[in-house]
Amino acid sequence: MPHPDHKRDACIVLVTCSQAKEAEAIAEAIVTERLAACVNVVGAQSPVQSFYIWEEKLQKDSEILLIIKTVNAQLNALEARILALHSYTTPEFIVLPIRGGSADYLSWLANSVG
Repeated sequence: MPHPDHKRDACIVLVTCSQAKEAEAIAEAIVTERLAACVNVVGAQSPVQSFYIWEEKLQKDSEILLIIKTVNAQLNALEARILALHSYTTPEFIVLPIRGGSADYLSWLANSVG
């Protein structure tokens, strides 16, 4: 595993979207702008089902999940960009640390953003 550089620690960000077109547009924008190294669009053909409480009511929606690979140093800019591009009032933006992985992949990830 590569020596940790705390300014560039790898992480995964989860974001859901209501439409595949929006999810793909967000994915393309954040990779092109180097805010993320890679984005997986999950559910474009067969959406994931999301259950949650919103405005005191149970909601059930079909959504598209973005799995975004980036580094901690880009999180503020990434979140601002997601908020600017997203149609939801309160989009999901959850950050998960990457605790390990292929040294070559993590090096590529770190060098692909910023």
